[in-house]
Amino acid sequence: MRFLPTPEQREFARSLDAMLSAADTPSAVRSWAAGDRTAGRALWSRLADAGVFALAVPESCGGVGPLPVEVAVAFVELGRHAVPGPLVETVLAAALLAGGSGPDAAAGLLSALASGKAMATVGAPYALDGDAADVVLVLRDGGVWRAPGARDARPCLDRARRLTTPLPGGELLLPRTPPAALHWARLATAAQALGVGLTLLDRTVAHVGRRVQFGVPIGSFQAVKHRLADARIALEFARPLLFGAALTMDPADVAAAKAAACEAAYTTARTALQLHGAIGYTAECDLSLWLTRARALRTAWGAPHECRATVLAAGPPHH
Repeated sequence: MRFLPTPEQREFARSLDAMLSAADTPSAVRSWAAGDRTAGRALWSRLADAGVFALAVPESCGGVGPLPVEVAVAFVELGRHAVPGPLVETVLAAALLAGGSGPDAAAGLLSALASGKAMATVGAPYALDGDAADVVLVLRDGGVWRAPGARDARPCLDRARRLTTPLPGGELLLPRTPPAALHWARLATAAQALGVGLTLLDRTVAHVGRRVQFGVPIGSFQAVKHRLADARIALEFARPLLFGAALTMDPADVAAAKAAACEAAYTTARTALQLHGAIGYTAECDLSLWLTRARALRTAWGAPHECRATVLAAGPPHH
C-alpha cells in the first residue's frame, strides 16, 4: 500500500498550487463573502479545466474518475489556498448521482459538474452556498431530490460560507441515498482541512521569524518551538491517514482521517492565533481566512465525536 503520491500526482498538486498562487485567492474569498461571485466563478472554471471536478465523476458521464486519491491531492491544495465555494458539496453531489441508478437527468448533471458548468451543493438539512449553486440537492425521505433553489442565506463563522435552506418540493432523482457517498464528503473535507492547517503553519513559522521581542525573533523561544512542533506532528500524522483512507475508502478509515486532519488543522489554528496575537483574527489579516475555515471544516460532514464513533463501531482492523 502506497501512502506517498506518485510523480504524476505530485505534478498535479504543483500545477494547482501554481495556478492558485497566481489567482489571489484571498481577494476572491473576500468578494465571495460580500456576495460578488465573479472571481470565485472564474476560479471555479479554471479548476474545472484542470480536471478537479471530473475526478469524482465516472468516465461514462464525462469525468475521469472516480479517483479518490487524486481528489485528496487536489483538495489539499484547495485548502492551502482557501478557495471559496461549495467544493466538498460538488464532490458529494457527484458521488450521490454516480452511486445510484437514477434517471437520465442524473447523468446530465454529472456531465455538467465534471465540466464546471454547474456548481452543486447538498442540503442535509441546510445547504452551503445554496444561493450561489446551480444545483441544490437535498437528502430527504431516504432519497436524493433536486430542490428548485434555496433561500434564507445566513452568515457563518467563515465569512465565505453561507448556509441556506433548500426550497420545498422538487424532483426525485434517486429513491435511495447511496451509502458510500458521505465518505467522499468526509474525505474531501479532511484533505481540505489538511491543506488549511499546512498554510496556517507556514504563515505562522514565517511570522515568528519576523516578530522580535527582547531583541530576538520570538521563533527562537523554546515555548514557541514546542507549539509549532506539536502542530507539525499533528498535521504529518494526519497525512498518511488521509491517503490511506483514499486508497481503501473504508468508512472507518475515512472517518479516522477526517477526525485527525480536522483536529490537526484546528490545533494549528489555535497555535497560529496565539502566536500572531489578536491581529490574526481581524478581517483585514489574511490569516483569518484560514483560521475560520479550520473551525468550519472541523464539524462539516461529521463532527469529531461522530467520526470517532464510526471508527469505534467498526472494531479493530482485521489482518
